[in-house]
Amino acid sequence: MPQILIANPNMSTSVTELLLASGRRVASPMTELVGLTAPRGFPYLSNRVEELIGGAICLEMLAEHGPACDAAIIAAFSDPGILAARQLFGFPVIGMSEAAMLTACMLGRRFAIVTFATDLGDWYHDCVALHGLTGRLAAIVANDEPFADLASVQHEQEERLVTLSLRAVAAGADVIILGGAPLAGLAAQVAHLIPVPVVDPIAAAVRQAETILALGATKPTAGAFQRPAAKPAQGLSPALAARLEHRS
Repeated sequence: MPQILIANPNMSTSVTELLLASGRRVASPMTELVGLTAPRGFPYLSNRVEELIGGAICLEMLAEHGPACDAAIIAAFSDPGILAARQLFGFPVIGMSEAAMLTACMLGRRFAIVTFATDLGDWYHDCVALHGLTGRLAAIVANDEPFADLASVQHEQEERLVTLSLRAVAAGADVIILGGAPLAGLAAQVAHLIPVPVVDPIAAAVRQAETILALGATKPTAGAFQRPAAKPAQGLSPALAARLEHRS
């Protein structure tokens, strides 16, 4: 039975539950999803500074819990720490946003990312560029209305997010990605209201993690993602230090 770790770099356990529920709806019957919430940091990541901190925390989470799983998903839309995680660990690491965008590219020519807060917009452009997909991006559209609670933001803003999605389609988007971990599961609820495919990032990530495992991909021993040379570390979590020092 393959076991996939869903590592939420945010501190919101309610969001982790949303991620797990959405992932389980699409996972194969024999796949087990294990949820993990960041022990410190931020309720949700919303800028480059928080992404950097969240990425370091995520590396610690993966170092401690990842080896017990067959693959891991970084379950925040910016994929914090994704490149470092792929270089450091021997198991496959899937980024939720990259999985969503690659899936969108198989469904249409240009995709739009629709999200729940305006402060996410510019930062999401960085994420698209990181994965080399700026040329496939139609727009990033963010809701400018405040929300009361992170756990219920998708219900508070559902109508508004559908409206923004329709505007993005009218402007030329062939696929809509509902971006942000708190929106996990919303795509299935609103897809019938939007005339193009709607991608749920965590659902895409779970299915792509299963595909990577089925393909039997191995850890590279050369190139950009080979494991870094051992180096002493101080002040880091024991599991992460052990991995950096080649003691694990």
